[in-house]
Amino acid sequence: RVQLVESWGGSVQACGALKLPCVAPVDTRGCLGWCRHAPGHEGEGLAAMDRGGSTNYADSVQGRFTLSKDNAKNILYLQMNDQKPDDSAMYYCAEDERPGACIAVAIKEKVKELYNYLEHRGQGTLVTVSS
Repeated sequence: RVQLVESWGGSVQACGALKLPCVAPVDTRGCLGWCRHAPGHEGEGLAAMDRGGSTNYADSVQGRFTLSKDNAKNILYLQMNDQKPDDSAMYYCAEDERPGACIAVAIKEKVKELYNYLEHRGQGTLVTVSS
């Protein structure tokens, strides 16, 4: 059973930064990603990474958020800079080894759909951005 565990969510002021870690099987043959879900909004994929470390980002976070991983510690990170109140949400890391799971790394328009199709997701960590 795949386990993903996010942590270190919290409150931050607008324009601030936060780095979320997720214990995850970072050596997966498939895809890793981060998603979020805010109350009253649809779930949204934010970023995807394949086994080789190639990444792609949703337009809403391009240039502000960065994916990285530590293979030795099995941790997937989401560095969030220049945060905005609209970034307030529950954040989830996700993983999927099924064929085609990493299509979002190649096709930018698919990144937003990650929330709906990545097979495994953690319990989430809450991020609140105040203005």
